[in-house]
Amino acid sequence: MTEEQEKKMMDDAFERLVQGYLKSNHRKKVDVIQKAYNFALRAHEGEHRTSGEPFMMHPIAVATIVSQEMGLGSTSICAALLHDVIDGSDYTIDDINNIFGAKIAQIVDGLTKIAGGIFGDKASAQAENFKKLLLTMSEDIRVILIKICDRLDNMRHLDRETESKQYKIAGETLYIYAPLANRLGLNQIKTELEDLSFKYEHPEEYSAIENKLAYTREQRETLFDDFTMPIRESLDKIGAQYDIKARVKSPYSIWNKMQKKHVSFDEIYDILAVRIVFKPRSREEEVNECFNIYVELCKLYKSHPDRLRDWLSHPKANGYQALHVTLMSNQGMWIEVQIRSDRMDEIAEQGFAAHWKYKTDKDPMNTERVAEDELNGWLRTIKEILDDPQPDAMDFLDAIKLNLFASEIFVFSPKGDIITMPAGGTALDFAFQIHTFLGTHCIGAKVNHKLVPLSHKLKGGDQIEIITSNSQHVQPAWINFVTTAKARNKIQALLRKQEREQAKEGERILSEWLVQHDLALTTSILDRLTEAHDEKLHSKFLTGIGTGDIVLGEKDLDVVFNRKKKDKSVAKGWRKYIPFVRSKKNDTASNDYLVVGKEFDKTQTVVITEETISQYIFPDCCKPVPGDPILAYINGKNQVEIHSRSCSEAARLKSSFGSKILAARWNMRGEMSFSSFISVRGIDRKGMLKDVATLLSDTFDINIHSVKTLTEDGIFSGEIELLVCNVAILETVIKDLAKINGMQSVHRL
Repeated sequence: MTEEQEKKMMDDAFERLVQGYLKSNHRKKVDVIQKAYNFALRAHEGEHRTSGEPFMMHPIAVATIVSQEMGLGSTSICAALLHDVIDGSDYTIDDINNIFGAKIAQIVDGLTKIAGGIFGDKASAQAENFKKLLLTMSEDIRVILIKICDRLDNMRHLDRETESKQYKIAGETLYIYAPLANRLGLNQIKTELEDLSFKYEHPEEYSAIENKLAYTREQRETLFDDFTMPIRESLDKIGAQYDIKARVKSPYSIWNKMQKKHVSFDEIYDILAVRIVFKPRSREEEVNECFNIYVELCKLYKSHPDRLRDWLSHPKANGYQALHVTLMSNQGMWIEVQIRSDRMDEIAEQGFAAHWKYKTDKDPMNTERVAEDELNGWLRTIKEILDDPQPDAMDFLDAIKLNLFASEIFVFSPKGDIITMPAGGTALDFAFQIHTFLGTHCIGAKVNHKLVPLSHKLKGGDQIEIITSNSQHVQPAWINFVTTAKARNKIQALLRKQEREQAKEGERILSEWLVQHDLALTTSILDRLTEAHDEKLHSKFLTGIGTGDIVLGEKDLDVVFNRKKKDKSVAKGWRKYIPFVRSKKNDTASNDYLVVGKEFDKTQTVVITEETISQYIFPDCCKPVPGDPILAYINGKNQVEIHSRSCSEAARLKSSFGSKILAARWNMRGEMSFSSFISVRGIDRKGMLKDVATLLSDTFDINIHSVKTLTEDGIFSGEIELLVCNVAILETVIKDLAKINGMQSVHRL
């Protein structure tokens, strides 16, 4: 491509950006946008993307998403055009400030600080980059909005990257960017980020669901038309101005539900939903009009009494407002209908981006201000977490993620104040939500005037009163049942403080004990004693002494004086999971694990064969079988671990240590058996277990490694460990087991 062709490509893309901006309701500041484009062109002159196209196409694409998909104005568009300038040229933030002003410079500076993604190669760098991201969010929410647009453009062009980098970026996107977009109410972008991540992590499953959606499209369209025809007639009679849309569940949402519910595509009944978007006669009456439409719907169809969702009076924390009702269609299918005004619909799709626009409006609605208060409250919570530095970066990220994924419930204080809590929050979470002192000294709670333990899970509408005692202190067990990031981090901080005090006391006790035996405390002695008590850290050993869990005695003197070496031949117990069983042909295969050196090519795909399988580690977190999508991970010892791509640990590794993720695939001949677990459940009867065993042993000639069953009230459930050669055989077995008389469900664990 010639320079003239590249220039025309960029100018055409920029012209589309400007034309889209001119159609918006924003003040038309085209001059400053043109100036930002020209400045970025000079800064990125000669730069190209991996695809060969000019690098400048990326900032233009990000700015287009910012403008046309988020609805932001000239300040954000300029910042998007300039977001890579500082890293990619000799220009400084002072140059941006002098030419474009303090506000655009502040946003560009925030974007520069978090350039290259939230996560780095090292855990400490991840935490620091993530802190920069959140601190910058607190200064100007447009920083994270533009960063999400930047990630969306990268995901749209992910096919240009290597397979291992696709896993890394897709995992990182699912782990943090999609939840962030969801928390900020960016529904369309959140859905696209999830689907694109799903497409690259599980391409075969994605393709299968896409094909099934296409195959059933005509059936859904017929159902939609038949269901909505009476609704249109009814709404026309009352003079409503409305639009009725079909909402189809996204491939990722379908797959996620299939995994969680252990059901097939055909067993998911909420793939189709109906959305009614109306234009209210006045903003003051839009809530009443929602309920008026609801009344009209209930005249036509029977509603599900337990599935009415009122997000009108109490919007979600991301600002979402709507009325959800589930109706029985004439075809005998439940269909969810979402009722919302045009303003609510805009906020539902653009989230806080729409709130930002409303914030600059001359007549902002109260609901926008409420939603902004919710966002500010969330940012304050994050600041509190940041004020207490975490020694473990992954603990920090996981704590934040708890709040990102949380759905909200509304509970009440004793005085009737409404408090927003994450779904699944406990009484102790509520106590820390109100005040740290309440959480620290909490001994119990009254929920709806009934005494409950601290671990009691709250439900929407509960009224909670916290009971405290000055003698109460934070307990280590609390960390096991709190769910909010605020509570978890406060507890961890207080426990660390207690542990430091206990370790100090332990050091004093140890020093006195050594003095009694004419010895002084040295690092060498501390090393030997720590190892003898099976501890890895000095601090843990000293804490044990301080709390009284470790009592020094004669055996410790043997260790100190080297009178008796510790017996290291004690068996450590059998592994809970045998990843594979060798065939007789391969019993002599080497057990030496592969160690990755500097010369190792990380761009190459790891191929698992009968000859090489012993070189890799199969951790207990997942049980991949030949045919399962897998990836490889270089662990801290430079050995290679093999994980299923859908493994929860793999998701953490992809998002946290992307540079250590490798592409991997199977190339097995079927000469080895792999351990896999299946769950069975059904109606108990005489001979049920016999039928299961006969099918497995006689029909499929499969070795049953172990069986655990339990029968209660005529219902049996069980877990069977099988040894199979590949996932195709396992799936066939599961299908045939499901056909046994009385069997209700069979799925892989």
